[in-house]
Amino acid sequence: MGNYQAEIDELKRIIDKYSNIVFFGGAGVSTESGIPDFRSVDGLYHQQYDYPPETILSHTFYRRKPKEFFRFYRNKMLFLDAKPNAAHVKLAELEARGKLKTVITQNIDGLHQAAGSKTVLELHGSVLRNYCEKCGQFHDVQYILDSADVPKCEKCGGSVKPDVVLYEEGLDSRTMTDAMRFIRDAQVLIIGGTSLAVYPAAGLIDYFRGDNLVVINKAPTPRDSHADLLIQAPIGEVFSQL
Repeated sequence: MGNYQAEIDELKRIIDKYSNIVFFGGAGVSTESGIPDFRSVDGLYHQQYDYPPETILSHTFYRRKPKEFFRFYRNKMLFLDAKPNAAHVKLAELEARGKLKTVITQNIDGLHQAAGSKTVLELHGSVLRNYCEKCGQFHDVQYILDSADVPKCEKCGGSVKPDVVLYEEGLDSRTMTDAMRFIRDAQVLIIGGTSLAVYPAAGLIDYFRGDNLVVINKAPTPRDSHADLLIQAPIGEVFSQL
């Protein structure tokens, strides 16, 4: 563990002082629950797949090669044994205390809700929701896992698509509008576990006009220089000390 005690004390002070805090998080929040960032590619990856992750997780690829899409999706996107970590748990606790207004996440694993968070805006959807493209019938994630090749609806036989935003697809406009409103009205914005590289989600940060911008991330982000408090450390490690 690094020594970030002064920064953690400052974060505690900020949390104690304010009651309109918004958290904006990304892949780094989930990696500490054992969910790898799907963009990370190693030698083994190239033995298993002929295309990079960003290509496979595109709308075009989903339409043209659905069988290959779901082979990747089941192996690389579904981690149903993952449990919430200290960051998820503490955020749910801050919401229960009336401090945190919402979690805005780029993750699709449902771990914030599993930890007890009630107000969660999922910018990129969730693997836990899947819908038939023909009749709209809901299917849970186990149905996707248990099906062979391309999952088909038990009701009408249509293709079942995960409710996740693929590359080339637009983000849900209502979710984006809600996220903008929460960020615009927040006194404190805590950005955690994200490199802020994925747009349009990362652009939401521009709406913040509050008192304290806090950035918690292991690697540098484009917003570090704007942060009132910068903690370059794993987010679970930081939140476990709050």
